[in-house]
Amino acid sequence: MNEMTVMEMQKLMTSGELSSVKLLRYYLKKIEEIDRNGSQLNSVLELNPDALHIAEILDKERAEKGVRSIMHGIPVLLKGNIDTADKMETNAGSLALKGHIAGKDAFIVSQLRDAGAVILGKTNLSEWANFRSTRSSSGWSSVGGQTKNPYITDRSPCGSSSGSAVAVSANLCAVAVGTETDGSVVCPSHINGIVGIKPTLGLVSRSGIIPIAHSQDTAGPMGRTVTDAVALLQSLTGYDADDGITESCKSHKQIDYLQFLNKDALKGVRIGVPKGFTGFHEKVDEVMEQAIAHMKKQGAIIVDSIEIETKGKYDDEEFEVLLYEFKEDLNKYLSNTDGSVKSLKEVIEFNKREKDKTMPFFQQELLEKAQAKGPLTEKKYLKALKKCRILSRDKGIDLILKKNNLKALIAPTGGPAWKIDLINGDHFGGGSSSQASAVSGYPNITVPAGFVSGLPIGISFIGAAFSEPDLIGYAYAFEQSSKSRREPEFKEGSVTD
Repeated sequence: MNEMTVMEMQKLMTSGELSSVKLLRYYLKKIEEIDRNGSQLNSVLELNPDALHIAEILDKERAEKGVRSIMHGIPVLLKGNIDTADKMETNAGSLALKGHIAGKDAFIVSQLRDAGAVILGKTNLSEWANFRSTRSSSGWSSVGGQTKNPYITDRSPCGSSSGSAVAVSANLCAVAVGTETDGSVVCPSHINGIVGIKPTLGLVSRSGIIPIAHSQDTAGPMGRTVTDAVALLQSLTGYDADDGITESCKSHKQIDYLQFLNKDALKGVRIGVPKGFTGFHEKVDEVMEQAIAHMKKQGAIIVDSIEIETKGKYDDEEFEVLLYEFKEDLNKYLSNTDGSVKSLKEVIEFNKREKDKTMPFFQQELLEKAQAKGPLTEKKYLKALKKCRILSRDKGIDLILKKNNLKALIAPTGGPAWKIDLINGDHFGGGSSSQASAVSGYPNITVPAGFVSGLPIGISFIGAAFSEPDLIGYAYAFEQSSKSRREPEFKEGSVTD
């Protein structure tokens, strides 16, 4: 059942050749063999002890009443910072939250349950969604240890939705949910050879998800194909009374995102290639050239050398916004839990007391910098937030698309995976293209585009607010032409051409 799509699973369950219980047992066996033994990928933090029972109920419901949705009976893994009101923890990979059981499902979890999905378990992540240290190792948490890349296991899985991406790529689940503040869905997806969708801010509810920053945080679907990611997206979107931003997004939500899967979607469409995201690695450039050739073959009009005048001009302001909002948002989240830590300050103090377990490799300077910030009424925060929005939106993506009469931008999602280094932390090779879409809150879809020495490279499709229908079409058309996804081989410490 490796590489089986959600559609194929549904077809076999409809015919009676497969059941949700059989599918779940298959994934449980693979997790035991590959994730916890074998190559020890460490992508799964915890398994849902009720998953098999839930699958049995859904199989019975299928037989008696039919299916609820395309996700009926499909096993889904959730990133470890997403609340589930069941027997599983929600700890963001932090020992400070070890044992925390949420009192209420996150809104997106309620949506998944209503759609008939089976919550299989929680995935490992970069602790606190990679907002703890400037020397952190992507995919490492004090609860789950180091997650590894399934293509070459001494390579980074990128963060922070590391476990979700690795589990999908390694065929340990059908699909998974990640979260992103800046790059945390698209980078792990690209580096682990899968599809990741970072939706427009507010299209997916943020309530019940351990936060970094409300002006950029969103959950997003991850799958081995565009179709699978889109199928999951349908069950995540919706109006949530506990998250006001979803109110303004109600009119943009599509009932059926699968209708936009069009293999001819690129025909006659003007796509821009911005400057500044290539030239850091000649083989990544080759992957991009091949990707562009596929798009041209499908009738896309490629506009090269698009100038982004605001690129790199709001880095400091984005960081300020994240620091301020992390303190505010995390304190709000923790104050409503029954855990032993009730504030960011108490998390910092816990880590100091348990430093041998919580900080064996890197420190918590980002937590400390955030704690030093004041309220969100401070002028420094408000000024930084305003600048971020203007430079990423009005003078950024919106201006570029309008000025050049473009429907979307494309860029390599990033470079090849680097070696895991717990002592010095991550060392990105360059080319990351997530910032503009992350800061603006606009959508970004990454799709497998090729390989560099056996390591996956993804291409990002970036558009204006609520342009998911268009981007889904472009991403699908490219995927159907390039067919670049390859199943990982779990190689140990070697690269190939």
